[in-house]
Amino acid sequence: MSLKNFLLSRIFFKNLGFAIMITFGAIMILLLWMNIYTRHGQARPVPNFVGLTMDQTIKLAKKSKLRYQVIDSIYSTEVQRGCIAEQNPKPGFKVKKWRNIILTINAFHPEMVAMPNLINLPKRQAILLAESSGLEIGLLKYRPDLSTDMVIDQEYNGRKIVDGDSIQKGSVVDLVLGKGLSDQRTSVPDLKGMKLNPSKNKILASSLNLGTYVYDNTIRNNADTLNAFVYKQNPEYKEDASLKLGSSIYLWLTVDSTKLHTTTDLINADSIPPAAVSDNQSN
Repeated sequence: MSLKNFLLSRIFFKNLGFAIMITFGAIMILLLWMNIYTRHGQARPVPNFVGLTMDQTIKLAKKSKLRYQVIDSIYSTEVQRGCIAEQNPKPGFKVKKWRNIILTINAFHPEMVAMPNLINLPKRQAILLAESSGLEIGLLKYRPDLSTDMVIDQEYNGRKIVDGDSIQKGSVVDLVLGKGLSDQRTSVPDLKGMKLNPSKNKILASSLNLGTYVYDNTIRNNADTLNAFVYKQNPEYKEDASLKLGSSIYLWLTVDSTKLHTTTDLINADSIPPAAVSDNQSN
């Protein structure tokens, strides 16, 4: 039989039909297997492990049908020692079943660092050196001195601390600065719309202190705390407003953007805000 006659025969079309059916069936089986293997459409949000003990983490991971791996430890004051401090992916991120969640645990023992020598440094340089050493700057205390904005002493928990002393990483150190022999003043910074940490940095840069700060009733969880911004400050910002070096500025924070556009009541510059949050509260 010639090739032409074979291609036009019933046997050829019958075998071609079988081949098409087999190929189509194989593709359908492959797609079904891929759908089962990849669990298409079965993504679930990652629960929040931060703040949980290891026992609680094990139970939650099993309940959520997820795996976990602790890869590192840090020391943080935001969660208790031995609890989960960080996770990746973040809570709420959708993943497939049995996805591996990377966890960082809060160390049982705090990391210690050597106190740097900040004396005789300009304020800005002293702040940068302290922060690069893992420390935080608390109060700026001003005393009459020939120098202006130069560190004349460094304090920890109200006492002098010398360079080389062992101090817990993340500790708050106060700086004693010279204010010159005149009654020098500094301008009031405009902080509205800024988050807490940038506000604190701007206040320190202006040779002022962050006083108490108050979160309004829109702050319901840690995420709101991180996203909160200043909607009111005391003293208020004015172009010609000034304060003595080392004076405090009080802040009110919210996540409600409409409060930035509403008229707020004037507050007396000498008043202390009610229900204030402690100055030592972690940022």
